[in-house]
Amino acid sequence: MKPVDKHQLLDNLEEMVNSHIQTAVEQFQNMHQDLLNRPAADGGWSIAQCLEHLNRYGDYYLPLIGRGIAIQRQLVKGGKFKSGFIGAYFTRMMNPDTNTGRKKIKAFKAYSPVPELDAHAVVAEFIRQQEELLLCVRRARMVDLNIPRIPISILKLLKLKMGDVLQFLIMHDERHVRQAKRNLVMPMQARSLADIRNAS
Repeated sequence: MKPVDKHQLLDNLEEMVNSHIQTAVEQFQNMHQDLLNRPAADGGWSIAQCLEHLNRYGDYYLPLIGRGIAIQRQLVKGGKFKSGFIGAYFTRMMNPDTNTGRKKIKAFKAYSPVPELDAHAVVAEFIRQQEELLLCVRRARMVDLNIPRIPISILKLLKLKMGDVLQFLIMHDERHVRQAKRNLVMPMQARSLADIRNAS
């Protein structure tokens, strides 16, 4: 992988996180619980399940990212970032634009949410975590993204660079936020809430 400008990379990631917060606040936050918990038309996850899945990953990664930034004593304002081979692979795998038409990625059991959730609490926690992630991205401008190494959730012996973890995590968020948005009922297709409850 070719080295990239650290600040350009972080600009792109910050834009994506801001977009996720905006979507959650404007489209999910005030939706009725039944709509948030309604499965997708193809039987896939509901909006609440998509966000809960992301919250579980955030529970694992956000503390590690925060500690990884905090332990760097020497501030690095500029610099380049070079993705590792495995980090780049995971990011491409999660990118909904580069992984189109490929086999779906099955979630690990610990990260697979149950069907019925306290949907409003899930959305509130997602917004909180995204705001924390946004702060991490901003703080990352002052550190070297090539260090430290952060263990991944599915195999803790495997550690990725800070920049790769941020890219992977935010691209994973993007993938499932898009999935959640596909569950939104368009005005021309909307049915009454009573119909939706009866069909559940």
